[in-house]
Amino acid sequence: MKRIGIDLGGTYIKAGITDENNDIIFRGEAPTGLPCPPETVADNVAALVKKLVADAGLTLGDIESIGMGSPGTVDCDNGIVEYANNLGFRDVHFAEMIRERLGKPLYMGNDANVAAYGEYVKCGEKYTSFVFITLGTGVGGGIIIDGKIYTGFNFAGAELGHIVIEKDGYPCTCGRKGCWESYSSTNALIRMCRDEMHKDASSALWRLCGGDEGKVTGRTVFAAVAEGDPAAKAALKVFIDYLACGIASVINIFQPEVLCIGGGISAQEEYLIEPLKKAVEAETYGMGGGRRTQIRAAKLLNDAGIIGAAALGELYK
Repeated sequence: MKRIGIDLGGTYIKAGITDENNDIIFRGEAPTGLPCPPETVADNVAALVKKLVADAGLTLGDIESIGMGSPGTVDCDNGIVEYANNLGFRDVHFAEMIRERLGKPLYMGNDANVAAYGEYVKCGEKYTSFVFITLGTGVGGGIIIDGKIYTGFNFAGAELGHIVIEKDGYPCTCGRKGCWESYSSTNALIRMCRDEMHKDASSALWRLCGGDEGKVTGRTVFAAVAEGDPAAKAALKVFIDYLACGIASVINIFQPEVLCIGGGISAQEEYLIEPLKKAVEAETYGMGGGRRTQIRAAKLLNDAGIIGAAALGELYK
C-alpha cells in the first residue's frame, strides 16, 4: 500500500511516497511558484506528483490515496482552502483542481494539524488524546482526540499560538497583543536574546553572531547557553517560563496523554525540554495526581507534514 503526502508551503511544495508503515520511501520537492493564481499552484503540485511517481518507478494506479497539508483555514470535508494569506488563497477548491489534473481525490487539512497527525501516527503507540506544539516563526498547534484531528466546527480550531498569555503585551502579527507565539516562538527567543545582548557587551552571543545581531538564530542562542553565557541563559529562562505558561494552560484544558513539541529547537533536550518539563509540572492543575501528561520532543521534524498528509487517506476514507 502506497500513499502520497504533500506539504504545501509558500516557497516549496514537498512530497513523499509512504508505505504501509507510514515511512517515506521516496521524496521530492518543487518551487510553489508564488505569486501566481491557485490554478498554477495546482499545476505545480500535479507536476510534482507525476514526477515523483515516475521517478519511483510507479504509476498513479499504484497510489492508494493523495493527501495534502496547506497553510490557512481548510475545509477538510470539501477540499477547500477557505483562506491562506501567505498563499493568496480565498475559497479555493483545491481538491477539485487536483482531481481534474490527476484523476484522483485529494484529502486535505491545515498544515499544522496534518503535521500533528503525522507525529501521532508515527509515535508507536495509540493515545486517546495527543497535542502537538510546533515552535518556529510562530507557534503552531494540532490536537488529536480519539484518533481524529480536532478542527472545530469551522475548521479553524487549534490555533494555540493565539491564546493570550500577556494582556496588552507584545504585538502579534494576527493583530492582537500578548499572544503566546509572541513570547514562545523561535523568533521570540531571538528577540529576547538580542535584548539581553544589549545589556551585556561581553556576551558570547556577540562573538557567535560575528558582531551582527541580525545573524542571531536559535542555534546561536543554544551554542551560547552551552558555553554558560549569562545573557543567553537569562533570555532562555524567560522564554521557557513563557512557553511553560502556555503549555500548562493547554494541558489544563485538554489533559492529553502526550504533548509533543516540534520545530528545530525541540532537539535541545538538555537545555529546553528537560527544564521545560519541570516548569510545566509546577504550573499544571492537579499536581498530586499519578497520571501526568508526557511532554516529549517531536521525532519526525520536517517529515511530519508529509507523513501526516499521506495518512489522511486512511483517516478520511
